[in-house]
Amino acid sequence: MARTRTVVSLSAQLLVLVVIAAAFFMRTSPVDGLSMEPRVHAGEIVLINTLSYRFGPVRRGDVVAFRHDAPTAETYIKRIVGLPGERIEVREGVVFVNGRELAEPYVQFRDKRSAPVLTVPPRAYYVLGDNRADSDDSRNWGVLHDTDVVGKALVGIWPPRKL
Repeated sequence: MARTRTVVSLSAQLLVLVVIAAAFFMRTSPVDGLSMEPRVHAGEIVLINTLSYRFGPVRRGDVVAFRHDAPTAETYIKRIVGLPGERIEVREGVVFVNGRELAEPYVQFRDKRSAPVLTVPPRAYYVLGDNRADSDDSRNWGVLHDTDVVGKALVGIWPPRKL
């Protein structure tokens, strides 16, 4: 009986710690738009880890949440394709990093838009939506500055079928 009480008590304490950690280091963001289809769908609510980039670097391929359009401060979700110092070019929908074609198996909806060569400045990233045909991204408004990054988008939590 005492062992059962100990297990229940420990479980309850662990649950409280997880809830507290989630309250301080996680946030959610609703997705509005089709730019990350098919990975993230419109109407989905995504869990964002706001602590991840304090302990590790942003990497190519990460799906990040960030603030965009200063007056409204909307939260966007896009994929990192270019890191500081890299030369990025989009030719007829194909991304080149430092002159080499980037393999992008996550892109199902390509378009034929091009973007001029751009060297990503320090403390900035080049981001694109997975649904290139319907994405407002670095091709339109330039690089994402690291101060605008909210965190790493982890998983869709709503609707529940996404879990």
